[in-house]
Amino acid sequence: MKKLLLAVALSATVFTGATAQQQLPSEFAPAAAAKPAGGPAKNANYVIDPTHTFVMYEMGHYGTTTNRGRFSTKDGSVQIDGTGTSGKVDITMDISSINTGVDLLNRHVQSKDFFNVAEFPTGRFVADRIEFSGDKVVDVPGTLTLMGQTKPVTLKAVRFNCYLSPLINRQVCGGDFETTVERSDWGITWGLNFGFENKVRLLVQVEAVNVQ
Repeated sequence: MKKLLLAVALSATVFTGATAQQQLPSEFAPAAAAKPAGGPAKNANYVIDPTHTFVMYEMGHYGTTTNRGRFSTKDGSVQIDGTGTSGKVDITMDISSINTGVDLLNRHVQSKDFFNVAEFPTGRFVADRIEFSGDKVVDVPGTLTLMGQTKPVTLKAVRFNCYLSPLINRQVCGGDFETTVERSDWGITWGLNFGFENKVRLLVQVEAVNVQ
């Protein structure tokens, strides 16, 4: 498993591009382009690739601009059932990794005013059902746990696809997902009375590797 995860990380570096100083040796270069690989395999287990799985958020700021940030994932899994028409998802997010691009704002959103990462450094999304249209995932109804509180959330697929990785010769499935939540549902209320919006748009990118 460790060798597989290392290969996943190497493939991520190649696919996203490396600087001249970071360029991988030629033996790690893919021999061919990624190939389509149908839909998720029936009765299969997938491991989340943390180098391709992130959560971004967008929140209105005084009705003018949009505050944005992102945090990483720690680990996770996706299980597809024997029919290939449903499954389960369990992803742990590293809330302490949140990055807005501004150091001062990073410290603020990590504080008790927002995510209180000192007490709640991780979040979790869990789903006992995956909804398909053909071989494409369209919705993932589940629950999101933040700051010790669990609330229902449905992630809607904007796009979804599977491909055969030319580096690790395994099927990889993933897509872009979106939902809009009200942060006050998790007790995050700072700024609501002076211009920070309650509604938050979550944009989730996920890729997972078939490990069977």
